[in-house]
Amino acid sequence: MNTQGILAAESGFNLELQILKSGRGFYIGTANEMGPVSRESEEYFRTQAKATKALENGTWTQRFWS
Repeated sequence: MNTQGILAAESGFNLELQILKSGRGFYIGTANEMGPVSRESEEYFRTQAKATKALENGTWTQRFWS
């Protein structure tokens, strides 16, 4: 399972996937000390627990454009 952000890497960042929150819900993405860098998941999740489970199980869809 990939643990690095693909879209972040395309922008020159080597960042771990993590659960982030926006106004639309929780998502799988990357961030650095400046804030969010990429939204890697197509999906938004209603809860942090659901997003975490999807990341752990690999049951999420990778975005291929930013």
